[in-house]
Amino acid sequence: MPSFWKILTATCAFAILGPALAACSSGGASSNPAVSMPSSSDSQAVDTLSADPPQNDVDPDNGNSVLKQLNTTTTIGSTVDPNGDQNPYGLDITPIDAGLLKAGDLVVCNFNDITNTQGLGTTIVALHPHPGSTPTHVAQDSRLLGCDALALAPNDNIWLAAFNANDNPIFGPDGAFVTALAGGPWHHPFGETFAPARDDHGTQAFYESNAGDGSIVRININPGPTFTFDVIATGFAVNGGAPGSILGPSGVQYDDNHDRLYIVDGANNTLTSISHVSKIPAGGITVNGTTFGGRFKKEARLVFSGSPLNGPISSALLPDGHLVLGNTLDPNGSNLMVEIKSDGHLLAVKNVDTGAAAALFGMVASGHDAGDTKIYFNDDNDNTVKLLSR
Repeated sequence: MPSFWKILTATCAFAILGPALAACSSGGASSNPAVSMPSSSDSQAVDTLSADPPQNDVDPDNGNSVLKQLNTTTTIGSTVDPNGDQNPYGLDITPIDAGLLKAGDLVVCNFNDITNTQGLGTTIVALHPHPGSTPTHVAQDSRLLGCDALALAPNDNIWLAAFNANDNPIFGPDGAFVTALAGGPWHHPFGETFAPARDDHGTQAFYESNAGDGSIVRININPGPTFTFDVIATGFAVNGGAPGSILGPSGVQYDDNHDRLYIVDGANNTLTSISHVSKIPAGGITVNGTTFGGRFKKEARLVFSGSPLNGPISSALLPDGHLVLGNTLDPNGSNLMVEIKSDGHLLAVKNVDTGAAAALFGMVASGHDAGDTKIYFNDDNDNTVKLLSR
C-alpha cells in the first residue's frame, strides 16, 4: 500500500487507446517512428449533453448502471518490476502485437522504487490480461521518474506523464526510448490521453494535464513528425502541495464520438468536459472554481461536482459513454468507484477494495457495449492489476 495520504501524488492514467504519432494506411507501415495510427473519420454522433446543473442523486433506475453489473473482482497479477519498483499508477491496454507487447496486454508504470519511496519509480511493465500473469520488464529510465500516467499509440508506442522528471517521454513497444518532448509546457504532468484526427485533414494529438499549475496541454502531432503545444485551458484547481501531495486535473479521457475531453479534479471534486476540444486554441478557456471564462467558455461544462467524489484521480471511459472515477480520500477502508453519465447523472458507487484507502490509481475499460464491459484497475494496496467483470 502506498503511504499515499502522507504523500498523495500522481495519477492514474488512462486513455483506452492512446497513441503516439503518425498516420498509417491500412496496408503499410508508417514512416513515423513515434507512432503509426489508422486515419479516423469525423463522427457524426449527436451531442446530447444536458444544460442542466450536475445532478448528485443516484439514478433509481439501476439498469442504466454498468458498474452495478460488474460484481466479480479478479487479480490479474503483480505490477512489481523485477528491479523492485512498485506502486502502479499509469495503466492502458495495447492495441496490437509489437515489440515486447501482445494485443490486449496491460501496460503499467510504477511510481515508487524498491524502498517504496514515493516518486522514485522509473519503470514500465506489461502483463497479459489473464489471472496469474507475471510482469514483463519493458523499460527503466530516469526520464520516467515518478511516472503517473500513460497512453498507448496504435503502434504500441507508450506516451507517459512523468511527474518528478517533469517531462512527457515516449518509449517504443520494445522498451527503447524515442523522445522526451523536451521544452514542452510541463508543470508536473498528471494525466495523458490520445485523440485521433477528426478527419483526413485533421491532426492527431495527445492531451496532458498539469497538476502543478492546473493547465491542459494539447500536443499536436504534425508531419515529420514534429510537435507543437497548445495550452488550451488554465486555472483548474490544484491543492498546491509539495511534489508527492498534489491533487489537480488528472484522469483525462477523450471521447472520439463527440470530440470531447473529460478532466477529473480531486482538488475540488469535479468532473469537467470540454466539447469540440480539437478546435480549442491556446488560451481558449480559463477556469475559476466551477465557472469558465475565455473565448471558448461555452465549450466547457461542469458535468459533476461534490459528493460522493472524494479526491478522485483516475477515470475510465466506458464503451457506452459513462465514466467511472476512482476516489482516493474515502474514509474507513473504502476505495470507491463512482459511475457518472455524460449528462452528469450519478449512477452508482462501488467499493472495490476494503483495505486501506487511497489504493485506486490507473483505470481502463474494454468492450464494445455495456453488455461486455470490463474495467481493469491498479490496486496499490497489494501492487496488482485487478479486473472488475460480470
